[in-house]
Amino acid sequence: MTKSPVHADTCPDPKSVYSAACPCREMLDLLANKWSALALGALEDGPQRFGMLRARLQGVSPKVLTQTLRRLEEHGLVDREIHAEVPPRVEYSLTALGADACAPLAHLRSWVELNIDRFPGV
Repeated sequence: MTKSPVHADTCPDPKSVYSAACPCREMLDLLANKWSALALGALEDGPQRFGMLRARLQGVSPKVLTQTLRRLEEHGLVDREIHAEVPPRVEYSLTALGADACAPLAHLRSWVELNIDRFPGV
């Protein structure tokens, strides 16, 4: 399901994630997604093929990983490069914007790992 694009011209404050009509909401939704955050983190190690990413992100289905990578690519966070080989080799890598997004996501992942024992019921 594709969401309709949100445009800054329909929002009174185009940089407020608290305003429902602002494009920041869509980006927050994308980056707060578990598989997006993990895929970006995995790509910090350098360009990777789909199979390598899928093996690294244990539990992700091929369909969900494909959807995640497409959304990240559509929003300028990931590049998809097809190498002219037989069979074709496809690699995913971070864009400059994607690399910038990795810093706060890395802090969040680290915080969760350090504090997992403090969460009730986990």
